[in-house]
Amino acid sequence: MTDNLPLAELVTLRDYLRHAVSRFTAAGLSFGHGSDNAWDEAVYLTLHTLHLPLDRLEPFLDARLLPHERSALLDIYRRRCDERLPAAYLTNEAWLGEHRFYVDERVIVPRSFIAELLHEGLVPWVSDPGAIGSVLDLCTGSGCLAILAALAFPDARVDAADLSEDALRVAAHNVSDYDLGERVEVIRSDAFSGLQDRRYDLIISNPPYVNAESVAALPPEYLKEPVLALGSGKDGLDFTRILLREASRHLNPGGLLVVEIGHNRDALEAAFPELSFIWLETSAGNEFVFLLRAEDLPAA
Repeated sequence: MTDNLPLAELVTLRDYLRHAVSRFTAAGLSFGHGSDNAWDEAVYLTLHTLHLPLDRLEPFLDARLLPHERSALLDIYRRRCDERLPAAYLTNEAWLGEHRFYVDERVIVPRSFIAELLHEGLVPWVSDPGAIGSVLDLCTGSGCLAILAALAFPDARVDAADLSEDALRVAAHNVSDYDLGERVEVIRSDAFSGLQDRRYDLIISNPPYVNAESVAALPPEYLKEPVLALGSGKDGLDFTRILLREASRHLNPGGLLVVEIGHNRDALEAAFPELSFIWLETSAGNEFVFLLRAEDLPAA
């Protein structure tokens, strides 16, 4: 069946959603870049392509579509199936809560639990947002966490650091979109090497943390993302080891280190039994993001 044949049979938005779910399921797509199932992905791609509000589906379900709208929907469904691109790369946007960010293949698709914690201002570990005067987002990628940190801590200067120059161009795009150029600085740095003697009240990082076995088993959608942003050695902790080894020299007294480590809690605690990790509660549980105070980190 070609993409032109269904045009006569599919009439309403409801028809196209059903068609999309059938295609996505038959193609065996993998999800996890903004949605976790075929229906939610179909709804998002459909509403975005038709320039409809992403939070209003019901009023439009029985609307009859114009020919160019039908063609546009069939095209984006085809690309999602044939190219196995994450939806965010097809729409050039990703959402963290109510915040939209520009993304493309130069950066990993944002999906960090740290975003939830920043939305709450890292309470109770940060009791006064105004007391945070400097923040580092290491492995910033699209710059999303750096921007959320700047919004959460309005008196803070924020450094958004990454090794990838391509990623930093995307981060700069997003910083400009949020008009935060005077407070958020985009910096090229391999871990801490490009930061000289800068020190911070808060360091956040959503670094590469996928272990080698899991990288080898990743579905095609995840392999479309920059490989530099995914794998981190055999156990997924290579970059986290750098953070734990060097963070103390870049934290002010009383400073905090907040790091996301995926499903590596057991491996991390086994590797660093001497550290008193504080595991932060997220929507998925308390196994994915840890916090350490500057005083609890090993000396650099």
